[in-house]
Order: sequence, then structure tokens, then C-alpha cells
Amino acid sequence: MIRFYAENCEMPVLNTVKVSHWLQQVAADYGKHIGDLNYIFCDDERILAVNRQFLQHDYYTDVITFDYSVFPLLAGDIFISLDTVRSNSEENGTEFEEELHRIIVHGLLHLTGQGDKTPETKAEMTDKENSALAKL
Repeated sequence: MIRFYAENCEMPVLNTVKVSHWLQQVAADYGKHIGDLNYIFCDDERILAVNRQFLQHDYYTDVITFDYSVFPLLAGDIFISLDTVRSNSEENGTEFEEELHRIIVHGLLHLTGQGDKTPETKAEMTDKENSALAKL
């Protein structure tokens, strides 16, 4: 079950049925199924608070993924800062909706085991994001 919530912001315009089916397809591409998956859209201040409280990081970010998966089910809480998604879309010259979808699937890809801490894994993540976005 995929759920979408908003904390400290308005819910973004999102076709949740279409996005849910898309995410299930992406998970299946990795031999996984989606269990309980929560997307929590928030503002920069909320994601900063989550980053400080749970990860001891004192900076803003676009997405934080908490992984509760038990193979083969993907489960977790994915916090997404709409403020940062908006500023990223402006910096990258992309539409907000495209950047939002990229970050939504980015969180799911973390649950499949994809990292992004090194230049190599970051490049792999971008390739997988692009492949997934092409299916939407």
C-alpha cells in the first residue's frame, strides 16, 4: 500500500493512482513488491528537523528514506522537501512535476538497495531514475 501525506505544506498536485502503479512497476523491475510505503511531502524546515533528529545531519536535503523493507517487500517512509524539489527544478531547468517524479522514484530506488554516495553509485542512480521516468 502506497500512501501520500503532507506535513507543513500543501499536498502537491499528483496523480496518485498513476504514480502508485508506476512505482509498483519499478519495484517489479527489481524483483520486489511494495508493502507499506509512505511518502511524506514537507517543507525545508520539516526535512531539516528530520535530518537533525534521526541522522544527526545539520543541512537541508530533497529526500530522506527510512528503509523498513523485508525481502521481497519494500517498505519505508520517504520524506520529500517540496521547497528543495522546487529549487532543484529551477537550478536544473526542469519542470517541477518532472523533478518531483525523479525524487519520488529516487526514494524507491534507495529501498531497492541503490546508493548514491560515490560518483559511480550516483551515476547509476541517475541512470536508474531516467529509466524509471521513461516508463511514466
